[in-house]
Amino acid sequence: MKIGIASDNQASIAQHFGRTKGFVIAELVEGTIKSKEYRENNFSHHIQQSEHKHEHQGAHGHSHDGILAALKDCDVVIARGMGRRIYDDLRGVNIEAVITDIADVDEAIKAYISDTLVDNPEKGCVH
Repeated sequence: MKIGIASDNQASIAQHFGRTKGFVIAELVEGTIKSKEYRENNFSHHIQQSEHKHEHQGAHGHSHDGILAALKDCDVVIARGMGRRIYDDLRGVNIEAVITDIADVDEAIKAYISDTLVDNPEKGCVH
């Protein structure tokens, strides 16, 4: 099983899933961390837009296909915030989306393993 965690620095969980600089990908085997890697976020239009100072506008005609494809090997993704569309899109491709109050990557992984990680979908943003 793999968990993807939005993180700008590989230690703390990013506030916004789509604007994160990358994802810590933790592979779990029998409840322990087998490996961790970091994937830079070069597949989200949000990060590209923020680098070019564009704004979110209109009816959100953008697609989440790039980020969904980049995280397709993950069973779960965790962030401290994400838009409702990506939250629903992840769940639509059988990836569990979790919005957490936990700020530390390793602490969130431990909480997930111990089945104490709380999802707060109401903290997602609608933009």
